Amino acid sequence: MRTCPARTTVRWNLWLGKSKSIFRVQTSNCVPRGFGEKKGVLEKYIRFSNGLFLRCSYWYNLHWNYDLEAELNPRNQSFVVTLLLIIAAVTMVVMAVQREQPKESLTINEIARDIKAGKVGRVVIEDNDNLRIIYNDGDAEGVKSYKETDSTLVAQLVALGVTPDQLSPERVIIERKPPSQWAGVLSGALYILPVLFMVGVLWFIFRQAQGSNNAAMSFGKSRARMFSGEHPTVTFQDVAGVEESKQELAEVVEFLKEPQKFIQLGARIPKGVLLVGPPGTGKTLLAKAVSGEAGVPFFSISGSEFVEMFVGVGASRVRDLFEQAKRHSPCIVFVDEIDAVGRQRGAGLGGSHDEREQTLNQMLVEMDGFDTDTNVIIIAATNRPDILDPALLRPGRFDRRVTLDRPDMKGREAILKVHVKGKPLEPSVDLASLARGTPGFVGADLENLVNEGAILAARRNKKSIGQPELEEAIERVVMGPERKSRLISDEEKRIIAYHEAGHAVVMNAIPEADPVQKITIVGRGQAGGLTWYRPEDDRILTSRKKMIASLAGLLGGRVAEELVFDDITSGAANDIERVTQVARMMVTRMGMSSEMGLMTYGQKEELIFLGREISEQRDYSEAIAEKIDSEVRRMVDDAYKLTRRLLTKYRDRLDAVAQKLLEVETLTREEFEAIFPPPVPKKSGTPQVIAMGT
Repeated sequence: MRTCPARTTVRWNLWLGKSKSIFRVQTSNCVPRGFGEKKGVLEKYIRFSNGLFLRCSYWYNLHWNYDLEAELNPRNQSFVVTLLLIIAAVTMVVMAVQREQPKESLTINEIARDIKAGKVGRVVIEDNDNLRIIYNDGDAEGVKSYKETDSTLVAQLVALGVTPDQLSPERVIIERKPPSQWAGVLSGALYILPVLFMVGVLWFIFRQAQGSNNAAMSFGKSRARMFSGEHPTVTFQDVAGVEESKQELAEVVEFLKEPQKFIQLGARIPKGVLLVGPPGTGKTLLAKAVSGEAGVPFFSISGSEFVEMFVGVGASRVRDLFEQAKRHSPCIVFVDEIDAVGRQRGAGLGGSHDEREQTLNQMLVEMDGFDTDTNVIIIAATNRPDILDPALLRPGRFDRRVTLDRPDMKGREAILKVHVKGKPLEPSVDLASLARGTPGFVGADLENLVNEGAILAARRNKKSIGQPELEEAIERVVMGPERKSRLISDEEKRIIAYHEAGHAVVMNAIPEADPVQKITIVGRGQAGGLTWYRPEDDRILTSRKKMIASLAGLLGGRVAEELVFDDITSGAANDIERVTQVARMMVTRMGMSSEMGLMTYGQKEELIFLGREISEQRDYSEAIAEKIDSEVRRMVDDAYKLTRRLLTKYRDRLDAVAQKLLEVETLTREEFEAIFPPPVPKKSGTPQVIAMGT
């Protein structure tokens, strides 16, 4: 990428005589830079035989400061062409003026008369029968004249009555000037240069036309970008939190470095590796790391770049891509978002598409046509493996599937260590605490977290990044920036304070609930307030007691409004929605209802790694649907009763927390537990072993 901050202004002035300007051109363009800085004016005077003179002035003001990378880019080419056109125009104007200007010269009779009168002191015979008559009292330049070509000058003067005595060397000096060596060259150049210029212009035009034709012919060429493996920028050291995936791909790196080690034993490295996982888990980064570790060329292309409006273009690009890969073997071909071209043919989302199917067919043929000694490996990434064509996933094409899941707490800490390299951190920064407070974050989220922390520290004019900035960055990433400028009334502020205090008190009173980390009544995003609680460690399994505790905690805000105020508000709308979803999932998907039994009700189609539900097929009767609704209602009512009982019991603590929030707006875990210590010790919520005989 280049910039052109400095420009040059070029002005050509053509002056004839002493003051009359008949030609002027001004242009401004970007020119090659890199050699310093120049300012000034260049002037060139040209004097013609008829006494006319030409003054060409070139004003320039150049500030040159860039790399020579773009010295011959199209903009500079256009500048050169513009300059050549200016020079050609100046030349044509000069020649036209010189040709059309009347010739003021002496006749041979006038020369003879002046010689008789003794006025002429010197006669110079130049090329092409040109004469220059220099008078005794005239200037050194003299006056131009011509003689007849069929006789000598002396014979012509004698024929006009000039005596030999009057032509004696004492009275008139007659000399012949030797012909100039450059006269013929310059004369020929005046005829040859315009021809060469026109040839150059035609060549430039044809070259541009040929480039357009090449662009049209290259429509079916691959648009993959190739990165050399000589100077890798990403290695396995830059990838953290996916240790198992790195081990899987370490075999690919070893094969690219020492292919004969595997071939001699008859082993075949996987021809294709499919990286699947949620967005932001580092699929593309891991593919680059494989290329950097192996030190081989890396071709990168998106699946959507194969698909065009015209049928057959995608297949042509696939062929060209694999031809390039074979020429640069050993290498890696990385296809990002392969689901754009690898959808199941004739079915699935989006239906049939001739261009996409032809492209997929060509990809299947190319991948299965590799020999074992080509040393070309295909790495593809997607977060939709469920819609890929089965023929694409079979052994021989994508032999190996590597799943990149969301990192655990240890993985998140390792990712944070990678992203804080080179950034000034305060000694008090605890990356382990940040990792505990970011469950569900992927690598991209953690990178954004560190960047937001650095931005906050810079805004506060700090020289290093501290723990408060990083913790606030977590909230900014999840909920957005604080909305401190929003004006709310004291009544609404009190309602929000009791709402958030209700969440916190209930979560703190239930032993299976996660500990409260922060409470604030400062709005973020669409939320008017926020109660932040997080688990002490990562969990894969969630117990029934913990889910009931979550239901009670979500209802804490609505119940607090009911106990304190004479009416309820819409602030609990999102809480109620989440309560309903969790309760219905417990009944229909997890078998946590004794009434409905250990059955799954309804078949859902959802995006595996995107967490979105597409549709649900009901495979149960209306009577069962009524029972499901009744059981969901019972679960929500049980959680509501538990929440109301706890808030009634700890009403004084609820008032104290709400009053403190009205004073300081934000409470940390330590400040909250100083007001309301946990009444019972916290439990992990993991089911415990039942002793035998109980």
